Amino acid sequence: MPKRDRNYRKEYDTYHAKPEQIARRAARNKSVADLGRKGKSSKDGKEVHHKDNNPKNRSKKNMAVISRKRNRELG
Repeated sequence: MPKRDRNYRKEYDTYHAKPEQIARRAARNKSVADLGRKGKSSKDGKEVHHKDNNPKNRSKKNMAVISRKRNRELG
């Protein structure tokens, strides 16, 4: 299968620039910042996992710090 070059500009314009995606990205960033302030860190291959896959739901019960590999498997 030939490797295709990605068109990052088109990808941003058609997906990442949408208001809903901007809000979801901002919520994910806030979650990482919240857990960082509480002494939990996303260093060493760890990421914040939203158990219900909704980054806007930032309740303590919905978030966990898990390995990057496990988070991508669940995503």
